[in-house]
Amino acid sequence: MRRRHALAVLIILSCGALTAAAQTCTLSFTGMSFGTYNGAVLNGTATGTVRCAGSWDIPLDAGTGVGATETTRYMTGPNGAELAYQVFQDAARTINWGNTTTTEVSGTGNATVTAYGQIAAGQYVVPGTYTDTLHTATTSITVTATVLKDCGVSATNLVFGNYTGAVNNTTSTVTVTCTNTTTYTVGLSAGLATGATVTTRKMQNGAYLLSYALYSNAGRTTNWGNTAATNWVSGTGTGVAQPLTVYGQIAAAQYVTPGSYTDTITATVTY
Repeated sequence: MRRRHALAVLIILSCGALTAAAQTCTLSFTGMSFGTYNGAVLNGTATGTVRCAGSWDIPLDAGTGVGATETTRYMTGPNGAELAYQVFQDAARTINWGNTTTTEVSGTGNATVTAYGQIAAGQYVVPGTYTDTLHTATTSITVTATVLKDCGVSATNLVFGNYTGAVNNTTSTVTVTCTNTTTYTVGLSAGLATGATVTTRKMQNGAYLLSYALYSNAGRTTNWGNTAATNWVSGTGTGVAQPLTVYGQIAAAQYVTPGSYTDTITATVTY
């Protein structure tokens, strides 16, 4: 079951003074709120207002995250966990906004400027609220995001090859990637054949059936099913991919009609 939580957005509006020759200039910025992040690419913006009669430029530092640079910034979350993001000058998010002469944003007169933020996909960090503070010469931008619990799953095919009536064993890998510290369970369905169960699955060749079983241990004694607290496989996310082996077996002495037999199993991750 996926859970979604609403984000309480933090917005800071602050002003500062920029100096352009003998002219006093002011700058203010809204906060950059990314909203909720669930592992997919997420964009955010912050809007700046410049009031100035002359020319101006706006440098943007690396922020307060540990190890942050002007090209890879970090919001900080629970227990010091970090969520990487970037800030760009353009809506296409290709031109970095930094703190050097070649990466500052510059202009003349009154203007509105936009900082374009982006959180890259595939960061399975600890769920919670993440923040950072970016500084210009005279003001700051508060950056916020909320990371939700999230899991992704993929699987390789389970290929038995030729069956000759003897016991036939093979394996497949289900790979689960969950946000760090997120507990999860993985269930495997009974398959598509009529009358199949999670303890006696059946591959099909037209109207003909070939029974097989799926296990969670190499000894092939622990059935892998789809029932909570009974035969699911459980784990805790680490933020990186975790491979889980599925152990398949076709029992001996099934003298079925020769041909190609197939089935489809659905892996369900609950967190």
